[in-house]
Amino acid sequence: MADENSSAQEKTEQPTPKRKQDSRKKGQVARSRELNTMLSLLSGALALALLGGSMADDFAQLFAASLTIDQNMVYAQEQIVARLMEVIVAAILILTPFFLIAIAGSLLGPMLMGGWVFTLSNAAFKLEKLSPLKGLKKIFSPTGLMELVKTLLKFVFLSTAAALLFMAMVDDILVLSKHAPDAAAMASSSMLTWGLVILSLTMGVIASFDVPFSLWNHNKQLKMTRKEVQDEMKETDGRPEVKSRIKALQREIAQGRMMQDIPAADVVITNPTHFAVAIRYDEAAGSAPRVVAKGRDLIALKIRAIATEHNVASYEFPPLARALYATTDIGDEIPRNLYLAVAKVLAYIYQLKASGSDTHLEKPGNDAVPEEYRDLYREDLNGDE
Repeated sequence: MADENSSAQEKTEQPTPKRKQDSRKKGQVARSRELNTMLSLLSGALALALLGGSMADDFAQLFAASLTIDQNMVYAQEQIVARLMEVIVAAILILTPFFLIAIAGSLLGPMLMGGWVFTLSNAAFKLEKLSPLKGLKKIFSPTGLMELVKTLLKFVFLSTAAALLFMAMVDDILVLSKHAPDAAAMASSSMLTWGLVILSLTMGVIASFDVPFSLWNHNKQLKMTRKEVQDEMKETDGRPEVKSRIKALQREIAQGRMMQDIPAADVVITNPTHFAVAIRYDEAAGSAPRVVAKGRDLIALKIRAIATEHNVASYEFPPLARALYATTDIGDEIPRNLYLAVAKVLAYIYQLKASGSDTHLEKPGNDAVPEEYRDLYREDLNGDE
């Protein structure tokens, strides 16, 4: 028993779709900071490659205009403040396209991994977040150890990449002071672009390990015990008593519709009291006769009563009534093996209606019903044939 209880408490089951959906509603989705950082750096490099030249020209013109001071501004302090605000606004407008591309890149990571999720539950204040014990558990958990490893790897990789990058560009950096301002700005933009590309590729190496780990760790956190799966199934499908009540209501509704179709039937085949099956044949449709109603015991009596009330013919044919009850559902066509028996009954009923007397009519015999159908439910009838 102890082993069974312990195994029931182990999270060995894969998360169900409902578990994943509930987790997503709480904002708990797989995320990779390294992927986000890589895409942010790469989008920054793309923005510099596309806009670096124009931004350098615009800033060169802005700096030149800013360093030119009108003589009247020296004696009018409010004009200097207004001019400073104009320069700040102009700088923001120059940088706006760059920031838009960079922001788009930073949003691309979450969209690629986990999708866009917005929830306020994680932002709510929770006293348990201040617990030192929980903080220590996070530090020494597999996730915390993985974060420590990633941090060390990032430090080593990025430091190495930055050192190699600086060594490769040191000569170009030292000669920037010898260039004209516009040429120096262009060269700086180019070097910064390549620097961001190399750093983003370095982060890509770390992200290639972090993304699979984040997906695995998120799935591990969502895993469920057997009891949780069983409880969820009960909650989703409904408890047995609720399901039985729903089925009972469905049966009542189906019976109500069934009773409404009896007046349109051609014949009700009976057992005579235990079973009743109402048959309707639509010659224009060209299909086989269909069962429009069927029932047993009290329902069979009700079917017969409604048939009598609406002048629907009833015909006692115990083997056929039992066979139809066992092999069909309401709305089904009759089985092929019972075509002959039903056809003989319908022919008899049609002839009876036409002549008004059964004196010279031959009634269908039990031999019209295949042998394998004749003994169905016989043991339940207490001698009633």
